[in-house]
Amino acid sequence: MATSAVALGKLEMCRRRELSIPDGWAADDSGKSTNDPAVGISKGALMPLGGSEHTIDLKPNRKENIYIAFTGGYKGYGLGMMVELFCGILSGAQYGSNIRQWMKTERPANLGQGFVAIDPNAFGFGFEDRLSDYMRMMRELPRVDDSEPVLVPGDPERRHMAECDAIGGIPYPPVLIESMASLEDSSSVEVILFKT
Repeated sequence: MATSAVALGKLEMCRRRELSIPDGWAADDSGKSTNDPAVGISKGALMPLGGSEHTIDLKPNRKENIYIAFTGGYKGYGLGMMVELFCGILSGAQYGSNIRQWMKTERPANLGQGFVAIDPNAFGFGFEDRLSDYMRMMRELPRVDDSEPVLVPGDPERRHMAECDAIGGIPYPPVLIESMASLEDSSSVEVILFKT
């Protein structure tokens, strides 16, 4: 799970398609929001889940500073640090600024993974029934768009799996197929076959 506003792959796809990115996806090397995916990838960073931290002084005439946050970027920042602790520090892999940049391949990435195993039955009984009831509640929430259901984690993936089964394969965007063909031309690796 990306703890940034979006996963790095979304910036990469926009860069390849020469598209700009929305405000709040990435920052430049000075920490300011950028709409250029190439800048976010090569010189800047991804914004935290919740976006940038916009604040305003509510009472400018008071002696003490009173600020209110308009976005939840600080929460994403904290969540990102927790994930970094599990995936980088605890796993023995690289972390923080020790991780190499996306397109700089002169050294291995050395990225770690973190896994947490919880036995729900250690906390009491009825977990599966309670979880099913909660998923039902979420799916039955009022829809913003009547043509689209309320989704819970796993629903988009199940929908995509059904689509892949129906068409007999996995659809790839043309820009990715072109990139893989280019890689095949410049290496001795044979690219998988694509249906057209």
